[in-house]
Amino acid sequence: MDNCKIRMAMVGGGEGAFIGAVHRIAARLDGQIELVAGAFSSDPQKSITMGKQLGLAPTRCYDDYHMLLQSEAALPESERIHFVAIVTPNHLYFPIAAKAIEYGFHVLSDKPATLNLSEALQLQTLLQQTNCLYGLTHTYTGYPMVKEARHRIATGELGNIRKVVVEYSQGWLASEDDEQSKQASWRLDASQSGISCCMGDIGVHAANLAEYVSGLTITSLCADLNTVVCGRQLDDDGTVLLRFDNGAKGVLLASQIALGEENNLTLKIYGDKASIEWSQMEPNSLWLRMKDAPAQLLRTGAGTLCHAATNATRVPAGHPEGYLEAFANIYLNFAMLIQARQQQPDVQPEDFDVPSIQAAVRGMAFIENAVAASAKETKWHPFNIG
Repeated sequence: MDNCKIRMAMVGGGEGAFIGAVHRIAARLDGQIELVAGAFSSDPQKSITMGKQLGLAPTRCYDDYHMLLQSEAALPESERIHFVAIVTPNHLYFPIAAKAIEYGFHVLSDKPATLNLSEALQLQTLLQQTNCLYGLTHTYTGYPMVKEARHRIATGELGNIRKVVVEYSQGWLASEDDEQSKQASWRLDASQSGISCCMGDIGVHAANLAEYVSGLTITSLCADLNTVVCGRQLDDDGTVLLRFDNGAKGVLLASQIALGEENNLTLKIYGDKASIEWSQMEPNSLWLRMKDAPAQLLRTGAGTLCHAATNATRVPAGHPEGYLEAFANIYLNFAMLIQARQQQPDVQPEDFDVPSIQAAVRGMAFIENAVAASAKETKWHPFNIG
């Protein structure tokens, strides 16, 4: 084992779990993180089998996360894990994260952070009482051209932001037949996913992206969430009108029943000087449109880009980078954050462009506010946190 690497354990992400494999690829892409332990399934035998398939030492393939955390904490500091990656269904995020923090381990969690807002706030309080770090894998913030868009808005190139339009459309839950997969079944089960399917799964990504790039915060919303496929208890489609803290207006569209759509996340932000447009389906491109000049197509790795975008780029222009690399940027930044914390006790996730517990709390607040607003006849509702 290379003791210079950041040592990671994974909870969840066993056989048949799409996102677990994505996290593992992202973690190892830059050679800074090593997966050394895990509890990959609620079935102890499946967990151990998965660990062995991944090449882990048999003694560090655990029956469950309780055994993992207790056993790892008992190891010498030079051997034990530095952080836990959580890639389970939503209802397990909080108990695993809370227990990991209790044992003194940092946490990197898949979104949307917890089952409900109350748990996210409890997690925030717990983190304030410890020296542990927390990060959230809002993947799309890891793209170079997303960072470039954020930079150009922050430096005033778009002027005063007037309107934000973000859409996240998928078609993978368009019919009842689509509910049979492992990925679909738990997302449509309120006991595992929480009060929302569509807004909790992808709408929260769209809301996070809108705030991250624009630099604005949502202050109120008006929501219309729908359950389109007969028999479902949770939303699979929705539209949310947004108001931001500078007075700008916005629209958030999220759907998992948009037949024919793959993973169509797009963001358009309009200022009084210029506008930007970015699409996850063409992630290496960013359109910049000025009032009195031809539109500019900015490309990853080409020309002069901001420091954050350049740092997030691994290959020369024309060599496509995508979802896995964006995911890896969050893992790499989290690894550097852990290393920095060892020398600088006051360093924070935001210092390394890692989505933090604040993003987690705002994400859970967005989900709960959208669901609550949709259930009422009143048009506008304040964006409440706690």
